[in-house]
Amino acid sequence: MGSLESSFGEGNDFLLNNLEDILPEKILDVANSVGELTVVLKEKTATEALLLLRDRKEFAFDTLIDLCGLDCSGLRETSEKYGARFCVVYHLLSTTKNHRLRVKIFCSNEGSPKTQSVIEIWPSAQWFEREAFDLFGIQFPGNPDLRRILTDYGFVGHPFRKDFPVSGHTEVMYDPQEKRVVYQPVTIEPREIVPRVVREDGYGLGD
Repeated sequence: MGSLESSFGEGNDFLLNNLEDILPEKILDVANSVGELTVVLKEKTATEALLLLRDRKEFAFDTLIDLCGLDCSGLRETSEKYGARFCVVYHLLSTTKNHRLRVKIFCSNEGSPKTQSVIEIWPSAQWFEREAFDLFGIQFPGNPDLRRILTDYGFVGHPFRKDFPVSGHTEVMYDPQEKRVVYQPVTIEPREIVPRVVREDGYGLGD
């Protein structure tokens, strides 16, 4: 676990000290980001840790502001450090103590990326988890309604994965002969989308 020394500013000292006292065995790392604490929890004990963050009076994180997925395949140092490609990020707020916490849980690399659902802790996570599943393919065991929310039911793949082609795998079109909407392989030809800038010889040399 990274150092938990208080280097975060006076407003976070109390929260940091309680994290160190109450959750030392459940934390992988702590960092300071944009003036807020970011805690990386161990995936196997994450549910227990999140319950403590909600229920212990020292924390009282009664509100889940946001939940999102993160593909770390382009963050080599991060993925190697935690041994995982995908991460789930939670932004928590205590309305009674007026403090915030960013929590990260790196998903298991065994099979599909997954981490336990938190809808029993914060019901507002329902749509957030569906979005992370739809866009990143992260599974949330315990979510009773884990289905796509932004893409179509027949959509193939997860568009926010960094290995997903920009043009996608399939396209939807209306077939006038069959008189219905059909799926078919993408017919878009790859092309350079960066505009070319053409300048005369000697441009900018003051001639």
